[in-house]
Amino acid sequence: MAEIYLIRHGQASFGSEDYDRLSPLGTRQAEVLGEYLREHGIQFDAVYSGDLLRQRETARLALASQPGEVPHHVDARFNEIQNDEQLKYLVPEVVKTNPAVQALMDRGLSSSKDYQKVIDAVFNYWVSPACDDPRIQSWSEYSGAVRQGLSEVMATQGGGKTLGIFTSGGTIATIVSQVLGLSGEHAYKFYEPVFNCSVSQLFYSGERVSLSYFNDRSFLQVLGARNGENLVSYR
Repeated sequence: MAEIYLIRHGQASFGSEDYDRLSPLGTRQAEVLGEYLREHGIQFDAVYSGDLLRQRETARLALASQPGEVPHHVDARFNEIQNDEQLKYLVPEVVKTNPAVQALMDRGLSSSKDYQKVIDAVFNYWVSPACDDPRIQSWSEYSGAVRQGLSEVMATQGGGKTLGIFTSGGTIATIVSQVLGLSGEHAYKFYEPVFNCSVSQLFYSGERVSLSYFNDRSFLQVLGARNGENLVSYR
């Protein structure tokens, strides 16, 4: 049975001018992920990531602990959902039925909790039939590209492989909901709880794919405690 590890990037730089780079904690999370993979004999035949810096850097740091060189393929279909684009264009529609979102926007979204509440409302509007804004990438287009990307990884690599996909929370949530046969309205349930640098595992054979486990961050807790570090974070 072939396996795919879906790995969320380490903590990015929320609140800074350039979100798309790992924070010091995110860098450490990626390094510890590499230690975990090495200690448990998880050796990748190949890995993939989106083209976002935080995804590519997490892969680079984790792969430094692999026993040999691992091919790293960059595929933009594994990028994160375009949250900034959605906030810009969809918030005006969302506040028509959810005025609490406007109050959160007026506070400036400097709090990660406020940001998450707005993303919750906007994401669930985006995946609904009510959303039909030609200025943004549609849920159908985005989720279809993710599905195609995963299918091509399995077809290209074939059986008996151990693969990694370094990506982001929204993409992991989309893949997991698709593997479980769930529609887009269920995807956010898997999006919000995804920890930084957490690992989810898929098994696949041919075109068949199943979920083994989701959002494991226990290695960050165990290895962090070993060194007196708190390595667990959402954002």
